[in-house]
Amino acid sequence: MLRFCAAVCAALSFCLSAEIVSAQDVTLKSHDGAVEIVGTLLGFDGEFYRVDTIYGELTVDGSGVTCDGPGCPNLIKFVADVAISGSESMAEVLMPALLEAFALRNGFTVTRKDIAATRFEYHLSQLETGDLRARFRFHASNADEGFADLLADEADIAMSLREIRPQEAALGYEAGLGDMSDTNRSRVLALDGMAPVVAANNPISSISLVQLAEVFAGEISNWNELGGPDAPISTHLAAATSGFAQAIEDQLMLRANVAFQPEVARHDRNSDLLNAVQRDPFAIGITSFSDTSSTKVLTLTGSCGFSLEASRRTIKTEDYPLNAPMFLYFPARRLPKLVRDFLAYTRGPSAQVVIRRAGFVDQISEEIAINSQGDRLANAISVVGEDLTFEDTQEMMATLLGKARLTTSFRFQTGSSRLDAQSRSNVQQLARAIEGGRYDTRKLYFVGFSDGDGPAKINRNIALKRAETVRDAVLTAAETANLERLSFDAIAFGEAMPMACDDTSWGRQVNRRVEIWVD
Repeated sequence: MLRFCAAVCAALSFCLSAEIVSAQDVTLKSHDGAVEIVGTLLGFDGEFYRVDTIYGELTVDGSGVTCDGPGCPNLIKFVADVAISGSESMAEVLMPALLEAFALRNGFTVTRKDIAATRFEYHLSQLETGDLRARFRFHASNADEGFADLLADEADIAMSLREIRPQEAALGYEAGLGDMSDTNRSRVLALDGMAPVVAANNPISSISLVQLAEVFAGEISNWNELGGPDAPISTHLAAATSGFAQAIEDQLMLRANVAFQPEVARHDRNSDLLNAVQRDPFAIGITSFSDTSSTKVLTLTGSCGFSLEASRRTIKTEDYPLNAPMFLYFPARRLPKLVRDFLAYTRGPSAQVVIRRAGFVDQISEEIAINSQGDRLANAISVVGEDLTFEDTQEMMATLLGKARLTTSFRFQTGSSRLDAQSRSNVQQLARAIEGGRYDTRKLYFVGFSDGDGPAKINRNIALKRAETVRDAVLTAAETANLERLSFDAIAFGEAMPMACDDTSWGRQVNRRVEIWVD
């Protein structure tokens, strides 16, 4: 029986991620001959035809029809085809590493074919026969071009080191690509961080986020203002079109209500930025945590004395305030099965090992014993006062004693009840771990914390509501889990264990969180 769905994206004229076919007439007939559809073939993904007909654009299940006409694809030796555009570091390093691991795991060989300076292809062929099975076409550029290619129907997937911006999402919706800001339209592939770096012989070892923003805005221009020598500061960043540089602007500069000074030296390649900083004892740059070379990474500090260092663990937990998730964005369209299989693989444990070996931060949840969290416990003791009593801290310690914290944490967008991008990905990661039985027979505690702005009792109630919200989101996402095999609880301790100073918006956001603890 013919099965088809009326396409709701008739405005789309994009290049479907499938075998590329020229627009030619085809006739699709049901096996019993009762139904016949005539039109122009727009694409084929190995399973479904997309046809422009007098009724509009239709998506037709290939298993229920036969295809006749000059535009019909080769069903026996179908080649999945996908165009991927955006972040250069993702295209040149991370995606190839994952493709090679996926191919090895699934019996394919991989070859690279260079097309132009920024364009190349990876071909996956059957190991036994040598038959080509998939073609991954890359455009290594930046986030701006990745989203532009997506909107121009020249890419099926965009790679980005920043979240899609509202105007880009609006244009995508108008173009029929769906709500690109929706959770289902993006995925965090791996994690990274923004690390302020100086030359190894620079005497400065720490800087506050406010100071860092003011340095790149030109409001602090001499090292003696930071406790260093009397020397002018030279600043270095990635090119303005880089998604990484735009993420710095979004997370650092805009939140400090300042703009980059025109004198900032821009670099097309991260290696050039690092070389410039290494050679100049009075230079400062912001680079990715995954690639700091021999520069010295500055610790982020606050006026209250709390400090945060960039590390795999603090980036995973989002305790480090300058995280840089690595995104894949895809519109509301079907991808070929082999491509979908690859994307599913990238979320699995073996892919996380590949991500870590490639130098980036994986998303595997780790357990941190409470006796390894001395700095956090010291922070808890330091905030005891009239509003937050020692008995409150004792209650928290008694509850968490003997348990371990997961590196999976949840934080919310500034001024919003919506989880941030990394946390939305964490919902799916934790849900899949629960579905896989990883926490069977154990108890998960969703523990809410708040900033210290306002009365402690109100903050604790708000933190509890956040914990309950995250718990419900995770359990909803864990659709196939047998929830009788483990237990859950949502609790809160409000402002009892701060991670950062509350005198900045960055510190307050770091402190407003939901942690996962296991018994």
